[in-house]
Order: sequence, then C-alpha cells, then structure tokens
Amino acid sequence: MRPLARSAVAGTALLLLTACGGGSDPYAEEEGGSASGAPSGAVVVGSADFPESTLLGNIYAQALEAEGVTVETRFNIGSREVYYDQIEAGNLTVFPEYNGAILFHLDPDAESADTEATNTALRERLPEGLEILDSSPAQNKDSLTVTRETAERENLRTISDLDAVAGDLVLGGPPEFETRTQGVVGLREEYGLEFADFRSLDVSLVPQALSDGDVQIANLFTTDPAIATNDFVVLEDDRDLFGSQNVTPLVRGDALDDTARAALNAVSAELTTETLTELNRRVSVDHEDPDAVAADWLASVGLA
Repeated sequence: MRPLARSAVAGTALLLLTACGGGSDPYAEEEGGSASGAPSGAVVVGSADFPESTLLGNIYAQALEAEGVTVETRFNIGSREVYYDQIEAGNLTVFPEYNGAILFHLDPDAESADTEATNTALRERLPEGLEILDSSPAQNKDSLTVTRETAERENLRTISDLDAVAGDLVLGGPPEFETRTQGVVGLREEYGLEFADFRSLDVSLVPQALSDGDVQIANLFTTDPAIATNDFVVLEDDRDLFGSQNVTPLVRGDALDDTARAALNAVSAELTTETLTELNRRVSVDHEDPDAVAADWLASVGLA
C-alpha cells in the first residue's frame, strides 16, 4: 500500500473557513492545488474529532489508496456543526457519517426509522452535490448510560424508567448533545425528561466522569469500549429516539469515480458493529495507532 498524502491543514483552518464569508480561498493559492486545497484530482477524506471517526476516516482513506486513488486526509475537524459546512462547500470529498444523525441534522423534525427508510428520507433532504453511498451493517448509536450501581439502585432498564429520577441526576456528554434533537432536546420532547443539570464534557472524558460520579448518567456511543470495560449499563431506547445509526459514507458525488465508489462500498459490506467495537477497543484501550489498526483490518478482509 502506498503511503497516504497527509494534509497540513488542521481543524483550526477549517474553522476559519467556516467563519469567513468571502474573500479568496487560501487553499486555491497552493501551487497545483484546487479550490478544496487538495492536489488536483485528489479525494479529500475527513473525520470528526472523536476516535471512531478518525479510525473510520483512516479505513476509508486507505481503502481508496489501495485502489490507486489519490487521497488527502483532514482528520479531527470538529463536530457535525462544523464539518458539515466543509463537505457541503466542497472542501471535503468523503466523510464517515451515521445515516440517522445526518438526517436529523438536516431535518430536526424527521422521524426515526429503520436503515432503508432512514436512507430514503436522507437522500430526499441532501442538497445538490451530496450523496450517501452504501450503509454498513455497523451501527453506533447515542445512548444514555449509567453505572451498574445506579441501574440497580434506581431500577433502571429503559430510558422511560428515568422519568421518576431524572430531576436528581446530572447528565454528562459532549456539548453538542445538549442542543441536538437526538439529544437533550429530543429527550425532553419524546420522553418528557428534565435532568438536574447538563455537564458539557470533552467526549474522551465522559466515561471517567460517569465512573467517578461527577455525572450520574452519560451520553456514550454504543461502540465505546468503555461500556464493557467499566460494566456500564446502556438504557434501552424504548421510544426509538436515536433510530438507525449505520456507518455511511457521505460524499461529494461529482468528485468520485466508479473505482472510488466501489472501494468505499466494499468497506461498508465488511464492517459490522462487532468489528467496529473491537477496532475501537484497540485504539482507545490498547492505544494502537488508528492508521495501523485500519491497515490491519483492511488486510484481514482483503481490501488492502
């Protein structure tokens, strides 16, 4: 496998692009570059600023590279509220997304549904130029998670069970969870839950805050290895607020040829929830480099 071209552009630069309303594009001034800042013809793969997204970005990028596609990477950009504008503007070509989450980002009034219905609704709402490719069986949903001690003491099995105790519990999670429909807003509207407080935390600090008792309930992703490691209890989403969350490439359709599309769809065909959880464990618990973990998995399924 040829080494990937690495971008020198950090998330801060992308944030500046989001803030600027006009003027010349600094990326376009790079010799041999394009308006996206990538070498002419390069596919730019991005990721959000949490480990699984970076891992998936590496998997996508290396799968493309293995098929001879020129790739540039821009990882750890930020939350959806930041990076979506960048792919819509054409600064990114491929992004590891979750079908339900991007649907609710585009339409907060959308209904939770299965994978097929979610993708149909999402395709109807994507702006011109953006597409989704095949969804993988792998899903990573938001969750409300508690310690086993809390679950047993308060008799908690489902999110609805929180109705009697939510007012005494501090909810912790990444800052965007407080304002998302698939977050505090939806928990209030769908479940009628009002928590004692919401504590905004870096996503990497949420499991420790729950373990230490700084928060009593936490928004964790269901493929987070910290759940099993700490014997946390994920409460059943009995009203299906979080819906389908299949790993799905969000792409600039006009920037991908058939070879690139086939490479990304081949990844989706192989990726399962169990696989993703194990790969996350290697990155977050064993502290392996996501680039190396991606390469190892792609080789194991014959995609590198």
